[in-house]
Amino acid sequence: MDQRLEFVMMAEQQALSFAELCRRFGISVKTGCKWRTRFAQEGIEGLRDLSRRPHRSPRLSEAATIELVLGVRREHPTWGGRKIRQRLIHLGHPQVPSASTCTEILRRAGLLTSADAVSRPYQRFERAYPNELWQMDHKGHFATQSGVRCHPLAVVDDHSRYNVLLSAERDQKGASVRHQLTEAFTLYGLPDAMLCDNGGPWGTPDPSCPYTTLTVWLLQLGIRVLHGRPYHPQTQGKQERFNRTLQTDLISKHTWRDLEHCQDQFHRFRHVYNCERPHDALGGATPASCYCPSVRGMPSATPSVEYPLGTDTRVPRESGYLTFRNQTLYVGRAFAGLPIGLRCSPTLDGHWDIFFGSHRLGSIDLTLTRPKHQPRSIYTDPSEQGGEAVRLPCTPLAQSR
Repeated sequence: MDQRLEFVMMAEQQALSFAELCRRFGISVKTGCKWRTRFAQEGIEGLRDLSRRPHRSPRLSEAATIELVLGVRREHPTWGGRKIRQRLIHLGHPQVPSASTCTEILRRAGLLTSADAVSRPYQRFERAYPNELWQMDHKGHFATQSGVRCHPLAVVDDHSRYNVLLSAERDQKGASVRHQLTEAFTLYGLPDAMLCDNGGPWGTPDPSCPYTTLTVWLLQLGIRVLHGRPYHPQTQGKQERFNRTLQTDLISKHTWRDLEHCQDQFHRFRHVYNCERPHDALGGATPASCYCPSVRGMPSATPSVEYPLGTDTRVPRESGYLTFRNQTLYVGRAFAGLPIGLRCSPTLDGHWDIFFGSHRLGSIDLTLTRPKHQPRSIYTDPSEQGGEAVRLPCTPLAQSR
C-alpha cells in the first residue's frame, strides 16, 4: 500500500516520464495505469488488493443439488458424503454428485468437524454367507424418566451387518435374552454360531463353570457358542460398531420416557439401519439387500440330547457334579438334569472326551487318580473356556480406505 501510494503521488508530479517511473518501481506501464486510475476513482482504498474469487463458477453445484444433500444430512445428522450419495442413488435421483462433492457441500455448510476429516486404513473380516455367525451383546444401559433403566439387546449378522434383533430390556438376565432370541429364531431361523463376550448372561468369570443356562440352551439348538478374547472388544468389531452407531444416531439424541418409548424408537432406527442407511463395508449397499433368513428353522420344542452307540452317559446332579469310574467330575450347574456323554479317547490311553450332544466340553485323564471326595474339573484347556475362544472371525477382505 505504501509503495503504491508513493507511486501514484510521484506520477501526479510528472517529474519523470510515466514509463521511466514505472521502470524504477519495477512495474509495467499497464499496472501503473491501473493503480493511477483506481486511485483517482476510489482514493487510498482503491490501492488495496481485490479478491481473486471468480464472479461465477461453472463447476459449482446447483442449488437444487445442494438442497438434496443437505436434506439427507438434516434427516441423518451423522451421515457423511459417501452415505448421502448412496442414499440419493437408492432414492432414484438423477445426476447424483460424487461422494467428494457431497462432502464439500457439507464442509461449505459448516456441518463437518475436524474428526470427520480423519481417514484411516482398516482391515475387514467377515463370514462367507448370512447366518454363519451372529454377534450378540448388551449395549450400555441408560436411564429413563420412569426410573427403569433400559438395557438394549442387539444381535448383528456377521456377513451382512443386518440387525437381527434390537430390544429394549429392563435387565440383562438369561430369561429375557432367551425370550427375545426365541422370537428372532422363529422369524429368521437358526444361525450356525453366535459370538458373545465373556460377561453375563452368556459368560461367567468362574473358570470351574464356563457354561451358563443360556449357552447350554443354544448348544441344544445346534448353535455353536463362541466367546471373544478377554479385553479384546475388536473380536466383536461389527457389534461394537453397531453399538456406536446406535449411540450417536439415536440414544444420545433423545430424552427417554420409558421402555415403550425406547422400543418404539428402536423399531424406527432398526428400519433405517437395515433398509436405508448405506454401509461402507458393503460397498454402499444396505444390510437388508445382503441378508436372507436361515434355512434352519426354530424347532417347536428344544431337541433332546442324543449320543451314538458306545457312549457312556451320566446325568449331573443339581450341584453340577457327576460320578464316573469312581471319580467325581464337575461339569457345571447349567448341565444339571441333562445327559453328558463320555467317550474313550482314540489316541490317548486313560483319557476320556466329554461331550454335550455333538459339542466337546473337555477331557479327563483317569490315570491321575485322586480320592472320590475331591472333585475334578473337566475344563483343563483355556481355549475351551466358555465353549470356544476366537481371535479374529474368518478370512480378511482386501485392505481399503
